[in-house]
Amino acid sequence: MVVVTAGRGWAYFDPEYESLNASLNPPRVVIENAAFTGATVIKLDSVNRHGILLEVVQVLTDLDLFISKAYVSSDAGWFMDVFHVTDIDGNKITDEEVLKFIQESLEKKAAEMPWIGSKCSNPSKVCSAEGGEITRVSLGTGPHQHTAIELSGPNRPGLLSEVFSTLSSMNCNVRSAAVWTHNLRVAGMIFVDNACSSGGPIEDCDKLKDIKDRLCRVIRANDGERGGGAGRTAEFFSGLTHMERRLHQMMSADEDHCGESRELEGRLCDETEQRTVNGKGRPTVTIRNCVERGYSVVNIHCQDRSKLLFDTVCTLTDMDYMIFHATILSEGYFAYQEFYIRHTDGCTLETDDERQRLIKRLVAAIQRRFPEGLRLELCTYDRVGLLSDVTKVFHRHGLCVTRAYISTTRAGTVANTFYVTDAASGDAVDMRTVEAIREELGQAMLNVRSAPVCPQLLGLDDSPSPRFSLAAFFKLHSERILYSLGLITSKDSAPSTSRAAAL
Repeated sequence: MVVVTAGRGWAYFDPEYESLNASLNPPRVVIENAAFTGATVIKLDSVNRHGILLEVVQVLTDLDLFISKAYVSSDAGWFMDVFHVTDIDGNKITDEEVLKFIQESLEKKAAEMPWIGSKCSNPSKVCSAEGGEITRVSLGTGPHQHTAIELSGPNRPGLLSEVFSTLSSMNCNVRSAAVWTHNLRVAGMIFVDNACSSGGPIEDCDKLKDIKDRLCRVIRANDGERGGGAGRTAEFFSGLTHMERRLHQMMSADEDHCGESRELEGRLCDETEQRTVNGKGRPTVTIRNCVERGYSVVNIHCQDRSKLLFDTVCTLTDMDYMIFHATILSEGYFAYQEFYIRHTDGCTLETDDERQRLIKRLVAAIQRRFPEGLRLELCTYDRVGLLSDVTKVFHRHGLCVTRAYISTTRAGTVANTFYVTDAASGDAVDMRTVEAIREELGQAMLNVRSAPVCPQLLGLDDSPSPRFSLAAFFKLHSERILYSLGLITSKDSAPSTSRAAAL
């Protein structure tokens, strides 16, 4: 390796060194089922790069695995982490095919170069409103050769019904979709094919332009509800970006964290200040600077749920913060996360504005995916216009869809999940309304399901949790865990990689 000191004292590293280092030190994945009685332990050692933690967590959460504990260290160019995972029922992962898939996927992700597997660098076109609200619609080719539609803008009751109705009227068959709402905003990714032919992406440029124009008009129908400002534009990335990561990016770009419909519980604190959680689903985020080690320390305490770690790591990564150390624990109803971070330029969070911005983004990312409303599952055979008809029935009965997940199997059946609330009040749905909808759609087609429960919550009662000191928890647990793993030399020290090989 050749190191040359350039102007202003910065060192220049040969750009080929990183790829050489990766080839000489291939990633190593070890999966153990005998080490702990309650979880499968996954250990990963590899050359470090920005975003690798997000991609590793993404592999695990895409398999619906629940991460109950995680310890991460990635100083000195080396990435080492340990995950304790279970399936959705709280059991170890014993299927050999699944274990093999996990190992191969993690090794592949860890071996990728920094420019592979990141954001796709092909910006798609943007449709924006000329009024006070931004409306974004972009088109591209998604997986399995469908036409991918991204849209975001102001939300309102019945919007999803209008979107699906517009697509149905233009002979677009929805094959899969994910739609999130938060703070009066909506973001969605919809994959459609051409119902006029034997399927496949829509290739007629005039039709694509017509779809984009009509969807923009649908979303712009309630411009100005949140108040003024000039029209704005933004660039989008599509194609290679993970769908749920893309939804976070769209929501964040649409500034859903600035909404006033929910009270944000994130606060700043100094090293001695203690914070508590004031109810389930309301996260507490604190940030302090560890001056002696040159890190900003982010502590998160909130109600636990599936994919929580993905959402927080995704936010930190997309805001260009590098995670050097992390401790993740789930206990009962609650999750506790601690991250030692720096910006990619090497700086910590020095100003209150920087900290408040990060806190708001993290709180919004946590709250977006919390189940809001009654969960309804639709299982039937697919047909053009199905989603339009179903969402029209929801709207006619006064329901508002807060989240939706649409999927179609190769056999032509659909498994769709909707979270719904009362459109007028935002409160829980009257079960008599649900029964009326089931009568109209068919009892066998629509079922009421309870929201998925994290394995850690199985068997627990719903009694209120005692007030909790976040600073005290991490003082007692985080340093003890890192010390036991050999990541620090004494319990009074901050994390260090001097003995990180103990992982």
